[in-house]
Amino acid sequence: MQSILTQTYYGNTLQEWFIATAIIVLSVILAKIIYWIFSRVVRLFTAKTKTQLDDLIVDMIEEPSVFLIIVAGFWFGLNYLTLPEALSTFIGRVYQVLIAILIGWMLSRLFNALFRAYVAPLADKTESDFDDQLLPIVRKGISTIIWVMAIIIGLNNAGYDVAALIAGLGIGGLALAMAAKDTVSNVFGGFTIFTDKPFKIGDRVKVAGYDGSVEEIGIRSTRLKTLEGRIVTIPNAKFADAPVENVSWEPSRKVVINLGLTYDTTPEKMERAMAILQEINNDNPHTEEKTVISFNAFGDFAMNIMFIYYIEKGEDIAGTQSEVNLEILKRFNAEGLEFAFPTQTLYNITQA
Repeated sequence: MQSILTQTYYGNTLQEWFIATAIIVLSVILAKIIYWIFSRVVRLFTAKTKTQLDDLIVDMIEEPSVFLIIVAGFWFGLNYLTLPEALSTFIGRVYQVLIAILIGWMLSRLFNALFRAYVAPLADKTESDFDDQLLPIVRKGISTIIWVMAIIIGLNNAGYDVAALIAGLGIGGLALAMAAKDTVSNVFGGFTIFTDKPFKIGDRVKVAGYDGSVEEIGIRSTRLKTLEGRIVTIPNAKFADAPVENVSWEPSRKVVINLGLTYDTTPEKMERAMAILQEINNDNPHTEEKTVISFNAFGDFAMNIMFIYYIEKGEDIAGTQSEVNLEILKRFNAEGLEFAFPTQTLYNITQA
């Protein structure tokens, strides 16, 4: 047995390979245990405290700590072995980058947790909608900066010349700009939304064939919740190129009704029908005073009355339409005003 363990494979004895593997496996098991302790014990304890700070700290370090234990296990396990210099150097550089990313991950999680717990509630208390649109952009911008700085620091610690790398990116900037032109146009579209304010969060808009309320305004795209309840993500460039109809800004809802009465309706009854429509509008508390009522056409099957009325802003549109339509049906039936339906009269012409 001893002879088997001392046999050498790829520059290390079988015993050294077993020990390195055991270190890595034990680190994964330890990470699982730590995660279980955080989720089952620590979180129950912090939930009983009055402050949110301990909950934020636990949320910040829970998953990154698990990641750190696994990375450390791989580091110590691989360092226990005798590896080629090139591979050992590569592993060291990867380790430096992973540590920097881990720190960036922790800082990003801490920032987002503090933002949701303390900054967002303050914005909800204000009457202005400006901060509601600005805060998501600020949050994503700062998170992006944290990640970019973490990657740059990691590459620098790994021995890479970051300045030369950035200069190299500058040489390929034109190609990058051509490849990312859609992203750039979306970012400028977001800037246009932010400055021109064609809508705000919560407004109902119609754009690019979609009709819904604005859920979130981002740097690259805006999310709408359609009338069917679906979430649609629209690139911000669409809002710069296409007409945007803000339904929430309408002063009132215009409703057009065309009523067809039979051709045996007398002029007096036609005048009475128009007077009834005016009375229905005046008696409804949800409609404005202005109306357009016109005997506007002799149709193929009916004499047409056009009735235009306006529902006041903030009122129940569907409910008001039902009220008006039901009242028309009741009043017209009571007055003996008959609605027409498609008919044809055939004449039998015989020649003498």
